[in-house]
Formats: sequence, structure tokens, C-alpha cells
Amino acid sequence: MGKTRTRGPAATYSRVVPGASGRVLVVDDNKVIRQLIKVNLELEGFEVVTAADGAECLDVVHQVRPDVVTLDVVMPRLGGFGAAAQLRADPRTRDLPVAIVSACTQYEVETGVAAGVDAFVAKPFEPAELVRIVRRLVERKRVAAGRITP
Repeated sequence: MGKTRTRGPAATYSRVVPGASGRVLVVDDNKVIRQLIKVNLELEGFEVVTAADGAECLDVVHQVRPDVVTLDVVMPRLGGFGAAAQLRADPRTRDLPVAIVSACTQYEVETGVAAGVDAFVAKPFEPAELVRIVRRLVERKRVAAGRITP
């Protein structure tokens, strides 16, 4: 067996990655897009956990305890805006940075801002842009939590 360690109830969804830049929960109903985002973030040192829709995101977010969540907009069961609104309504995830990864039409941006979304990445996305935005959100969360100084 490898050196992968698991911790508590999140063992099914997550593993401890020493030296990771942060943990990202990637939520998209398209398996290819999920994998594309996952690979690009992992190449930059992030630990990535995935979910297939907003309902699964809400099921696992408290176990996974990510530093950032990326959400697609249109997904079965629960879309990105509904998931973002529920994350904001929960005191445990109220301050969790959320980025929408979608077409980013004017309507989506306005709806996302109203739902408390922190950032937007337009599909098709440039991997470097996605990584830059996720890194900025992770750093902002750490500063807000008092773990590092700006």
C-alpha cells in the first residue's frame, strides 16, 4: 500500500497531502470538466476533492473541509447558485470562498454576486487563470482566518 493516510469521516472523499497548497472541492456534473480542473489544480500543488452536483457538495463539504469550492452553474439536483446560497446560509461555511466556473454570462455574474459568490472563471477557461483565482481565494481565506499576515 502507498503512504496515503486518511482522517476521520472524510476518509472516503479526501486524503491528507503533506505540503498541499490548499484543499479545493470541485463541483461539476461533467466528469471531463471535473477531471480537467482537478488535474490543473493538482499540478499546482492543490489537494482536490470532487462532487458531481450541488447536492453532493453539501453532503461532503463538512467532511472534506475545503479551503475553496468551485461550482458549475447548471447541474442536476442542485445547481451552483443554490449550492452557493446554502453554503452562505450555513454558519459553518458562511465564509468559505466560492468560485463559479461557467459561461459567466451577465445574468450568471449578477445571480452569483447576489448568492455571495467570490469569483468567476469563464468556460472555456485558461488553466493558469483558474489556478490564479483559486490560489487568491485560498490566500484570502487564510488571511481572514488569521493564519498568515497579508
